[in-house]
Amino acid sequence: MPNNQDAKNGNAEKDLIDRIASGFVVESEEDMTAGYKKSLITQLMVQGDTELMSAPAYYLASKDAPTINSRIAVTAIIHDELGHANIAYRILEDLGVDKHWLVYGREPNQFKHPYGFDQPLEDWAEMVVANGFFDRAGITLLGDVLNNTSYGPLKRALVKVDREEILHLRHGESWMRRLAKAGGEAKDLLQRAVDWMFPMTLEWFGLPDGLKRHSGQLDYKLKGKTNDQLRQTWMEATVPLCEGIGIDVPAHYDDVAREFVLDYPFPCQYDPQEKRWDFDAPLSWDDVFQRWKARGPMNQRYTEMVQGDLGSIFGGRLW
Repeated sequence: MPNNQDAKNGNAEKDLIDRIASGFVVESEEDMTAGYKKSLITQLMVQGDTELMSAPAYYLASKDAPTINSRIAVTAIIHDELGHANIAYRILEDLGVDKHWLVYGREPNQFKHPYGFDQPLEDWAEMVVANGFFDRAGITLLGDVLNNTSYGPLKRALVKVDREEILHLRHGESWMRRLAKAGGEAKDLLQRAVDWMFPMTLEWFGLPDGLKRHSGQLDYKLKGKTNDQLRQTWMEATVPLCEGIGIDVPAHYDDVAREFVLDYPFPCQYDPQEKRWDFDAPLSWDDVFQRWKARGPMNQRYTEMVQGDLGSIFGGRLW
């Protein structure tokens, strides 16, 4: 049977959830319960780590930029992403998490970014699809947080982040259109990038709703939409974009279901060395978690860059 302290904690959690449902905005740690703080820290660590690990991925890919102006544009994006990571880590610092440890004290497999940023971006087509797909995923997720979060400091901070992410997205989508219009090898490279990055980004949103482990983020209004709703929001923009420029994606709009559906089993097997999905080899989500936990081929390299080389490139230690 629960003891008196467990009952007291449970009542405090329910009271906070009810207050948030009525419009209460959490402004400080004093307003939080232990459950709220834990969920918020988890959310912020994923947010900060994702922004941070995009920087080395984009930096290496920027070397394939077709013009100096293109490389300058990606360099500006990298600066933005590092700034966005700093925002998340700075808020975590207010919650008692050491920012120096977040960047420099963790092993590569302890970072909580999506698996997509463990993959190498090996040419300009992959660079711009990363902006078009991964940054669209970021806007989808953070836009939902911006509109719905009950944590006031994060809501205010995300106003800047949202505006800058939109510029990153526009950069990616405009270049995707240019490569598709160019045809030939440029369009072939674009299609190959989309082939592995489209399913990769769909994994970004996590477990399907029917399997989602309860995290409290919806109850605490740290987010407003479920994983599947967010996946739909991403596809509502991405599938028409690709169809409009003559690029194939394994998804279509179902008029009966009135939603986008996938043309392959989700999830399925992925070969990180070949960057190829096997649509004939469905997996369990436990298998996917094992792949995520093992991290991808660039995890070690990217971590070494953010903990050393990248800071030197941009003028010293990151923070």
